[in-house]
Amino acid sequence: MNFACKIVFVKKLVIYVLFIKKPPQLNLSNFELITNFLRKILKVKKLDLSTKLSYGVGNLGYGTISQTMSNFIMFFATSVLGIPGTLVGLAVAISAFWDGLSDPIVGYLSDRHKGRVLGKRLGFMLVSTFGMAIVNILLWSIPQNVSVAFKFIMLLVCLLIIETFSTCFATPYVALGIDIAPDYNDQSHLQAFKTVFFIVGMILPTLLIFLFMPSKNGSGQLFQQGYINISYVTSVLCIICGTLCILGTLNRTRAMPEYETRKKEKNAFFKIFYNFFKTLKNKNFAPIILGYSVAMIAASFLTSVGMHLFTYSFHYTSAQISFIMTALFSGAIISQFFWIYLSKRIDKKPALIFALVILLCGIGAVALVFCFRNLMTVNLTFGLILPSIFVCGFGTGALYSLPISMFADVVTLEKIKSNQNKTATFSGYMTFAYNIANSLSLFVIGILLDLIKFNPKEPVQAMKVQNSLGVIVILGCSLAIIFSIIIFNKYKLTRSDILKVKLKNK
Repeated sequence: MNFACKIVFVKKLVIYVLFIKKPPQLNLSNFELITNFLRKILKVKKLDLSTKLSYGVGNLGYGTISQTMSNFIMFFATSVLGIPGTLVGLAVAISAFWDGLSDPIVGYLSDRHKGRVLGKRLGFMLVSTFGMAIVNILLWSIPQNVSVAFKFIMLLVCLLIIETFSTCFATPYVALGIDIAPDYNDQSHLQAFKTVFFIVGMILPTLLIFLFMPSKNGSGQLFQQGYINISYVTSVLCIICGTLCILGTLNRTRAMPEYETRKKEKNAFFKIFYNFFKTLKNKNFAPIILGYSVAMIAASFLTSVGMHLFTYSFHYTSAQISFIMTALFSGAIISQFFWIYLSKRIDKKPALIFALVILLCGIGAVALVFCFRNLMTVNLTFGLILPSIFVCGFGTGALYSLPISMFADVVTLEKIKSNQNKTATFSGYMTFAYNIANSLSLFVIGILLDLIKFNPKEPVQAMKVQNSLGVIVILGCSLAIIFSIIIFNKYKLTRSDILKVKLKNK
């Protein structure tokens, strides 16, 4: 009996056991007990620890490169390369827009790809791993002693290429996680592993700042060689982790059932984007896709302008900034265990909204320190900012796992209903929406830096500029979080709903 037949048999048997006497409501605990018992009888294996680790470690290498870019590229391009903020914002926005535009296309190609050795996903991931590693080094090696126009063109080209490779890795990677973990609880656990490795990848650049950017007159982050050295480390890590992920998930990928793949259609690429707007009409997809996109705008403001804020408004050294970023990401890692527990107790949506409220409280604490920073010493503000940032990280941790897990639940149900594997296409839709929102926010950030008259040549900015940096970060983050809470609240799917659909649909 193959895998697909076993699943159908399990569903029929569970339906018989649970519904033959027509109980008034679905008993979830009985369902889980019976399902686990039948899994043992039919030898349908849940995800083992080695597979979870292998899948999660893929996010470490990719996450390190992507977060180095997210955290430092705006600061690096304006303060180190000396490119005007509007041009930097334009370059980053164009690359983010292209990243979003290419996500559904890569998802469409991945869903229809039939690799005999590496399957639908792993071939894309293998090529992209090496591509990202090479272009990552070129990006941070853009020469300083050339014209602004040439630096802008090099920045734009490198960003476009690395975002292309990033899409070709990330979209199949997300789809791979949904493919190999169709179970509700397995999916939560897998996303937690993925998130922990991703956040470790976010922490690494901040630790590498401490190692490769020793403070020179308090501002080691203003020297290019440190960024180049970091790119060597992150590129090597990307190759190692990507390779381990591919090898570690290969057997599980081959064991998964093959869903029907549609034949080629006319105007297929046009229909990809037409179907995106069609997908947004789905009452389950829309709140997740839009809520996640809006929530991550807060991360864009924090990471893109955060370095400016801590360098020019709080006057922190590179070592202090490294500790702040470590506190942020440490809170996100530690929180994963709490969010898994809470999502089991009260379900995923309430846990996510609670996390966003915590994040909003953390930003409020940062705002208080910022407002009274001139009445305190730098060391005192640093001591107050650290726990505030940790609280922000604790709340942010849920954003890296719960929305993706909720999205995976909806995609799995669609796959069961249609018997078609469009996992990567749907994943592309989610990243498409996120990147469009991200590109617009980054473009606005670039314009705002010029409007407040930020001058990268000045080691000490005017007080008006320092205050404006804080307003941009705090107000941008707060508005994004509030709107995301409103949107996520419209998500109605619960654990009970998902289990019922899995039972009733063949």
